[in-house]
Amino acid sequence: MATVQNTEGDANPSQPALDRKLADFDPAKKPKRNKFAFACASIASMTSVLLGYDIGVMSGANIYIQDDLKINDLQVALLVGTLNIYSLVGSAAAGRTSDRIGRRYTIVMAGAIFFLGSVLMGFATNYAFLMVGRFVAGVGVGYALMIAPVYTAEVSPASSRGFLTSFPEVFINSGILLGYVSNYAFSKLPTNLGWRIMLGVGAIPSVFLALVVFGMPESPRWLVMQGRLGEARKVLDKTSDSKEESQQRLSDIKEAAGIPHDCNDDIVHVQKQSHGEGVWKELLIYPTPSVRHILICGIGIHFFQQASGIDAVVLYSPRIFEKAGITSSNDKLLATVAVGFTKTVFILVATFFLDRIGRRPLLLSSVGGMVLSLSTLGFGLTMIDHSDEKLPWAVALSIAMVLAYVSFFSIGMGPITWVYSSEIFPLKLRAQGTSMGVAVNRVTSGVISTTFILLYKAITIGGSFFLFAGVAAVGWLFFYACLPETRGRTLEDMEVLFGHFFNWRSALKDEQRKEVSGENGGQIQMGTKAQE
Repeated sequence: MATVQNTEGDANPSQPALDRKLADFDPAKKPKRNKFAFACASIASMTSVLLGYDIGVMSGANIYIQDDLKINDLQVALLVGTLNIYSLVGSAAAGRTSDRIGRRYTIVMAGAIFFLGSVLMGFATNYAFLMVGRFVAGVGVGYALMIAPVYTAEVSPASSRGFLTSFPEVFINSGILLGYVSNYAFSKLPTNLGWRIMLGVGAIPSVFLALVVFGMPESPRWLVMQGRLGEARKVLDKTSDSKEESQQRLSDIKEAAGIPHDCNDDIVHVQKQSHGEGVWKELLIYPTPSVRHILICGIGIHFFQQASGIDAVVLYSPRIFEKAGITSSNDKLLATVAVGFTKTVFILVATFFLDRIGRRPLLLSSVGGMVLSLSTLGFGLTMIDHSDEKLPWAVALSIAMVLAYVSFFSIGMGPITWVYSSEIFPLKLRAQGTSMGVAVNRVTSGVISTTFILLYKAITIGGSFFLFAGVAAVGWLFFYACLPETRGRTLEDMEVLFGHFFNWRSALKDEQRKEVSGENGGQIQMGTKAQE
């Protein structure tokens, strides 16, 4: 009996080691999709419907507004484009607001403000009244655009963060499609009534959003910043793929928030600095090399997303189709619905590849396709402009290239902008850093959408798209040189990728070499390592 026990005792120590060695050769099991995190991300991202609906509905409504209120092209351009400028107020305030009252109540505030703006636009009696409604709605949009990706990134496990943080772009596209459908549905009503209903209907999703958001938890990272570790632990347990990941995420967040690792009380005292004071100095005045690199990447990706002309295509698609040779108002609206449908389908496809393929391959492929389709669109429209007779092939080519452009945009550039910018900032800088990216996004969008009519009158419609193609090409070079891959990284482990600008690949290889050799304490990052 004793002999058997001794034999077993001798065998036992070696068996686990053998099992571990064999297990190293097994492919990693992909964790099941966390349904609770999925639900939280979906609800938060619904705020993006507000922007999408406004963009989509205004593309058709501006035609009827111009007829009813007898306004000129410049007033139309200001009406369409200034909402993006107004949203700066919301996005600038949202960073501090979300740090003060929490991510969840900031989402409620976004819905309430947009509701008020939609009601004001629906009851507008003149151009000035309508612009007031646009201002209020714009503030709500700014809040929504900033808070949705931040909240989603903070509740998402690393294994599905790309999938979940692409949801804001999914809902923007869904909102655009709803706006297009609204244009078509109400276009048969009397002119003075149709556009008011188109704009006023936007109040409905904001009411629904404000109600359902109370069913979701607060961001665990915000809870830790407030010293509410007990609540944060419960949220992390629900939104993580495993208990071990939950504990690791909490430990990383505590370290980032300056809370001692061995402090496990449900409520702890945190310094006032954790609420956002000094953030702007760290971002803009005394940034570290890694923060400077992160800020340039976060702002740059937002700039190129809009400077490549997406809002010009979405907002003015009826005019583009008119320039391409489609004269029937009904046909123009139907073609515009096709644009919205195509964008929505391809953004849904993109969500399933972000965590499988990675950010960089999708982004570079997407922008490359945008350059090609914009150049071809510019060629087709130029041929139509310079021909005295209708060119069916050029009309078909132009329509096909509009659809190709929005497809390439939606497969990468659209969702990755929100995914990337929301995950690269350190915890303390995340709200304000993301709000800066959104501000650049909205300013660029506002400039493009406000000046597009003047631009194509100055350099022709084809020339406008050649210009956008050139901007997109510069964007491709910027992304290739400066943006590291972030797939599989935890939010607290992002900074090691940044700070080296063009030499980030060499720095990443050095870090991986140290991890393999055990120079970093033998700890290897869980998840897929970032690769070029």
